[in-house]
Amino acid sequence: MFVELGHNKSDASCNWWLRRIMSSEEETVLHALWGCGVAQDVWAGSAGCFQKSGTVCYDFRHLVEEVLAKRTAEEVDLFWVTCWQIWHQRNTVSHGGVLHHPSQLNRRAMDYLREYHEARDHLVVTGTSPDEVTQAWQPPPCLLYKLNFDGAMFDGGDSSGYGAVIRNDKGEVMVAVSAKGGAVSDSEEVEALACRKALEVAVDTSFMDLIIEGDNAAVMKIVAQFQQESYSRIGLIYEDIWSLLAGFNSVRVSCVRRSANNVAHVLAKHARLVENEIVWMEEDPPPAVDALYLDAILS
Repeated sequence: MFVELGHNKSDASCNWWLRRIMSSEEETVLHALWGCGVAQDVWAGSAGCFQKSGTVCYDFRHLVEEVLAKRTAEEVDLFWVTCWQIWHQRNTVSHGGVLHHPSQLNRRAMDYLREYHEARDHLVVTGTSPDEVTQAWQPPPCLLYKLNFDGAMFDGGDSSGYGAVIRNDKGEVMVAVSAKGGAVSDSEEVEALACRKALEVAVDTSFMDLIIEGDNAAVMKIVAQFQQESYSRIGLIYEDIWSLLAGFNSVRVSCVRRSANNVAHVLAKHARLVENEIVWMEEDPPPAVDALYLDAILS
């Protein structure tokens, strides 16, 4: 997801909003996402009317517990998307960008939530309850690494992008990639290509004990079959994937919700801006810093 910068406020107005963010209060996660003046203006205009509950929270974890305990599933979704919007807004202003009106952030939150619900309807995740609407990324067991990947279609399939990240049991990034791809016909093809690209990166960087996660249920089901030939329309791509999987020391394949695959999703979307590919070794990829932060506080 990208923050779109506008220029619809005067410099004086923006400076006034900036002073509200950079208040004298201690800068904590709770303050940045809930307590500061700018965040309060966003929450006040949210469709969930979260601040009318009057709950006094001691830290961000306490706030999350209160929301999970007292709000509906749809309101919980809205809470997380709004947090995401506020955090992006904060980073944008901190780096010299223009701060948008709270109502614009609320509209964007509803748009992103609608997009999420549409994507979720196409996922079937084994082992999860139908009532669960979010899933947090979880670190792998000790001595294993987790590979998350995702694909993105641009301009109706005229081009594509692939994103992947390998993290250890502490959630630290070992390697991440954002790569531009060619034309694709549908979501299955772009996800399969993203999987193949991610496995090639894992092999090249010698990570051979992996838990592999993607968010396309149909693709992950086929990948998990570990067959040696396929008569699918994109069978050659699957055969490449199975050939790569055969070379790992240990491997597990799992389908997760988009909310547990967000870092890879962001890197795939970022590929639109990449000429060929970018690889980050043992460092947080700048396009996905916010997504990594949210994974860290939720895992």
